[in-house]
Amino acid sequence: LVPDLGLVNENSGLTEWPVPMLGRFDPAFLEVPEEVIQLTARVNQKYFVCHDSNGKLASAFVCTANIVANDGGAAIVAGNEKVLAARLSDAKFFWEQDLKIPLDEQAKKLSKIVFHEKLGTLFDRCSRIGELAGAIEYDRAPLANEDGYSTDPERLGYAARLSKADLVSSLVGEFPELQGIVGRYIAQAQNQPEQLAIAIEQHYQPLGATDVVPVQSTSVYLALADKIDTLIGFFGINEKPTGSKDPFALRRAALGVLRILIENQIRIPLLEIFSHAKGIYIEHGVKLPNEHVAPELLTFFADRLKVQQREAGVRHDLIDAVFALGGEDDLVRLLARVKALQGFVGTDEGANLLAGYKRAANILKQAEGVDPNAAAPVDLGAEEQALLTALDSAEPKAAAAIEAERFEDAMAALASLRAPIDAFFDGVMVNDPDPEKRAFRLGLLARFRDAVHRVADFSRIEG
Repeated sequence: LVPDLGLVNENSGLTEWPVPMLGRFDPAFLEVPEEVIQLTARVNQKYFVCHDSNGKLASAFVCTANIVANDGGAAIVAGNEKVLAARLSDAKFFWEQDLKIPLDEQAKKLSKIVFHEKLGTLFDRCSRIGELAGAIEYDRAPLANEDGYSTDPERLGYAARLSKADLVSSLVGEFPELQGIVGRYIAQAQNQPEQLAIAIEQHYQPLGATDVVPVQSTSVYLALADKIDTLIGFFGINEKPTGSKDPFALRRAALGVLRILIENQIRIPLLEIFSHAKGIYIEHGVKLPNEHVAPELLTFFADRLKVQQREAGVRHDLIDAVFALGGEDDLVRLLARVKALQGFVGTDEGANLLAGYKRAANILKQAEGVDPNAAAPVDLGAEEQALLTALDSAEPKAAAAIEAERFEDAMAALASLRAPIDAFFDGVMVNDPDPEKRAFRLGLLARFRDAVHRVADFSRIEG
């Protein structure tokens, strides 16, 4: 029996005295894709399907009677077999009709289906997805399982054109939940390249928080392009999620992009890709009145990232602290930075440095016209000299480590400032009556704040 807890609950709710019975159907129906047979049995008749000893779909099903029959259930089974045979005959007819039409021909029919009145047809959408997928593929770091197919922009565009062709098929008309799956089967039956066939199914993934993400490269680029095209389009016409309302599933699309990028460790500049996607819309004659779509969408991604990473134990304020620096749109690098920061603020050095930063920031907030390069007074104190020396050493080390994406080393460089800043606050009065001393000491604090800011905006960190 193929496990199906939802169907168990449904059958137990429909019957007072459930009695499962085994029936069979003509093996000729097994030519129809397994998912089609399972849905036909499940949705229309509430039947369970079975696998054989090799894990393949068997020509058998389990129906649920409401009585213990006198004849052992022979008449009930025969009646159910007859009903299922009629259903499967319809499915087989649809399948055979769909196979007769090349996917290229089906794809042309998408020009008659409106995706959204302001965003064109499904045919237009597939064209945009192909162009955007090519741009993403060009911009990315190579995937570990590069298949070669997707490195050809023409092939990638062709895959995009066929990606939604099954939406006009008879089977998907009967079972909308099989979009992509039917397309894969038809593509395989029509001898399309295997990478393309897989991508037709997988470009919809992930369908939810627990669904797998695509890993095959053609699937990855089409999946990213599909979701980003949707997001740019609807944000561009100001159809954004509000409160609990999200009619176009834009939150799910953004989470899908996040998961694909993070789980495949794909490095792409999102703001550049967003701008490119908007440009494709404009080239296709679609007006997007929202001029701030790219930065708005990046903020939307930041909010989704906080939700997604909460379950992984990543603090939302640290994601804010890195995003607040601006210009960080490589999510793989951003998360590496955030995780290094989380490890650092969890140490004594990190906690004390955060306290020192907040004290410095409060003093600087009340000061006016602070010059980080103010000249040092003649009689430099020991604490001032120690902080000056520490800054001269830590600033270039932290900057070089960040440039090389060695974020733990950047934190270690900052950690060297902890003792000097503590000693500075213990031994020095910042707002000295002498304007020269006051200006230099405020300048030291400004340098300290700026050095910390190269790693993250510590003002966003709680605690």
